[in-house]
Amino acid sequence: MTVIDEYLQNIEASKRQHLERIRQIVRKIIPDAQEVISYGMPTMQYKGKSFLGFNAHINHIGIYPYGGEEISVFKDKLIELGYGFSSGAIRVPFDNPIPETLLKEIIEHRIHRIEKI
Repeated sequence: MTVIDEYLQNIEASKRQHLERIRQIVRKIIPDAQEVISYGMPTMQYKGKSFLGFNAHINHIGIYPYGGEEISVFKDKLIELGYGFSSGAIRVPFDNPIPETLLKEIIEHRIHRIEKI
């Protein structure tokens, strides 16, 4: 059992399924990603660097790519999908899950930046 499994045990089932979906998508893209809790939420790391945090809020899922650059790069797509965002967070309503293709693009962009460090 990982720290994320333990975290998810305490999340309401309807919200947990959204978080599990994100986790599964990440695992498809980066199978060897490390699972940690950072800033109090499930976070995926690559080469010791955080590349995606995610958690459930009252009305949405928060996705945190640990870099404002990803928000800037994908801003138009986020607007098109009707998602709220800030300089470091994407707010995804429960009734409008993030498309796997977009999440993959965001993750790959962040991984590419980590590779350059």
